[in-house]
Amino acid sequence: MLTCRECLSKKVECLSSRKGSLTKKEKAKVVHELRKQFDLNLLLAISKMARSTYYYWVNAFGREDKYTEIKSLIKEIFHTHKGRYGYRRITLELRNRGARINHKTVLRLMNELGLKSLVRMKKYRSYKGKIGKIAPNILARDFKAAKSNEKWVTDVTEFYLAGEKLYLSAILDLFNGEIIAYNIESRPVYPLVSKMLDKAFDRLESKDSPILHSDQGWHYHMKQ
Repeated sequence: MLTCRECLSKKVECLSSRKGSLTKKEKAKVVHELRKQFDLNLLLAISKMARSTYYYWVNAFGREDKYTEIKSLIKEIFHTHKGRYGYRRITLELRNRGARINHKTVLRLMNELGLKSLVRMKKYRSYKGKIGKIAPNILARDFKAAKSNEKWVTDVTEFYLAGEKLYLSAILDLFNGEIIAYNIESRPVYPLVSKMLDKAFDRLESKDSPILHSDQGWHYHMKQ
């Protein structure tokens, strides 16, 4: 049966032969693997490693192991959607798969993995002052709906995709979060909204009469 020193030497020699001199991280890993067979104090003495250094790396190993599966999922989601998903959408997808994780953690892990979304999104400011009729705020921040096609909300978002600036206008049903209709244009022109509205109205039945709530941007001041 090998002694503690012989086991440690054998592990160290195996790693050293592949990579040259061992780092503190690698030494700590060897000690960690042998800790169940031999006394920790003896292992630390033989490896000439401080206890504080050993526990620092043990904690680091724990952090790495904690996110190994999550990192794999993040890479899968990112590449499946060809880099179009940012950290917020990836966070939602992870939660849909049952992973309880904070969006800030996802952002940090994506940075560690070198994954950056090709899409850059920001709020488009469509308000240009009063240039036409302004509708009353019927919704009054009551974002709960009892049925579909009762309350719709809409907004315009500016984003960059592969260096090209695009504008997205979409309508969301507050009852179930469904996207009712959307339209994308290279400029924030009136058809950006009007085409979307045409698609949305085509989905309505005679019994439907939804509230459409917007930020009263200039598109919604137009006479049309």
